[in-house]
Amino acid sequence: MQYLILGIIFILALFAIHFSNKRGIPALLLFIVLGMAFGALGIEFKDFEFSYNFSTVALMVIMFYGGFGTNWNMAKPVAKEAIILSSLGVVATALITGLFLHYVLGFKLLEGMLIGSIVGSTDYASVSNILRSKNLNLKYNTAPLLELESGSNDPTAYTMTMVFLSLIIGSGVSAPIMILSQIALGIAMGFIFAYVVGKLIKKLPIEADGLYAVFMVSAMLITYSATDYLGGNGYLALYILGIYLGNMEFRGKRDIVFFFDGFTQLMQIGLFFILGLLSDFSKFIYTIPISFAIFAFMAIIARPVSVYGLMLPFRLKRNQLNMISLAGIRGAAAIAFAILAISGNVVFSVDIFHIVFGICVFSSLIQGSLMPPAAKRWDILDPNDTVLKTFNYYQNKAEIGFLETKIHPNSNLIGSQVKDLNLTFDFIVAKIERNGETIVPRGHVTIEENDVIVLGGEVHFDESGQDLIEFTIPKGHHWANKYLKDLDLQHDRLIVMVQREGSNVIVPAGDTMLLEDDTVILLKVENKPEKSDV
Repeated sequence: MQYLILGIIFILALFAIHFSNKRGIPALLLFIVLGMAFGALGIEFKDFEFSYNFSTVALMVIMFYGGFGTNWNMAKPVAKEAIILSSLGVVATALITGLFLHYVLGFKLLEGMLIGSIVGSTDYASVSNILRSKNLNLKYNTAPLLELESGSNDPTAYTMTMVFLSLIIGSGVSAPIMILSQIALGIAMGFIFAYVVGKLIKKLPIEADGLYAVFMVSAMLITYSATDYLGGNGYLALYILGIYLGNMEFRGKRDIVFFFDGFTQLMQIGLFFILGLLSDFSKFIYTIPISFAIFAFMAIIARPVSVYGLMLPFRLKRNQLNMISLAGIRGAAAIAFAILAISGNVVFSVDIFHIVFGICVFSSLIQGSLMPPAAKRWDILDPNDTVLKTFNYYQNKAEIGFLETKIHPNSNLIGSQVKDLNLTFDFIVAKIERNGETIVPRGHVTIEENDVIVLGGEVHFDESGQDLIEFTIPKGHHWANKYLKDLDLQHDRLIVMVQREGSNVIVPAGDTMLLEDDTVILLKVENKPEKSDV
């Protein structure tokens, strides 16, 4: 009977994901509601120890894959801002919230600080889900900033949670020493294991492609366990391991992406369903006023004050700061840290689990739902690009991709024209880099020595394609049902590739007709600032 229920749960979870993608509501919130619904039907589950162990494993997977999916080339320009928000931003948000709980709501000081620490981080799974499902390509590199911040800030919240929990218990451990060891060992172990695993994965005689995923899971478990055993932050080490491996090329990477894509979804579904099942509906209702008050304070005051204050030296635009503030969604890590706090047989004066649970529910529902319309209202949405290329796992699954090659001296291609190149496998010349400038590769352009040629085809989307805009032709667009030869493109624009659902990559020609829902790759040379026709 339990297997029947388990199968029904996963089927319902698939419908929840579909509903989430259409409505913009975080799917993880729906999993929580699903768990609460099953609990209301009489399925009792109060095993906090199992829940803590499961949430630990789930967070390991989420943290590792969050790093693995971070495109460092896209995130690097905003790395300073993201790292400050993921460290000092979490500290500021947690302390401001803790003071509010103590001085306004009357919580004990340490308990208020503990709850502030627990809910101090932004949930990567919720933020990335909304960015991808609603294709929120935000201006000014805001999407990579949010991706990097939300993916890397859980270790800070975990460290603060452990510090205040230790102070409440009275373990006698020095808080500064604990913080230093957590961060220093976490970073050191992360880079050490990243280097070792990076070397091993290229040299080990792994014959079956599917075994790469087994190796990666093993590396993930060893990294976390070894770091945690030494007193370091295992989640931080896993995130560093993920970033390092996700931004290097190796055989079997595509299989790892597909495996972890499904595995991460499975762990998220299981985690949030268990958290919903673990909750007591009557206690959840009872703590709603307190939970909502804390959520509102964090969304309106604590998060914006932290963001605006810490980002002041970087002179970010106002609408960008507004979006960053709104995107501070609380989720999986917060509830998992709450389970960590109450599983230590510590008696608290308040119901920490259901208070944190309520904060995360309100945050996911309200902030998650507001992100798409707010992006349009604040004019921070760029409709001519796709946010998906900021995620490594999308790029490694994409059928359209780019690679580059340099024309070396004595190459037989020197002197050839683009139209004369004999390319196979539907690869086409997407752009040419010459002496630091981008050349539109029209048919009469002659190939010269030291040219860097970017080829487009069914590979993966890396930084070589940064000047190439990818977008889908929506219904009613003025390009729909028109031949390429009839489009009035500016001289520095060229459609280099078209992909149609159910078809392979189409090499564009003058008589190629564009249809609704076609994916178009457009080269846009930025040598002269001009308004896009797209």
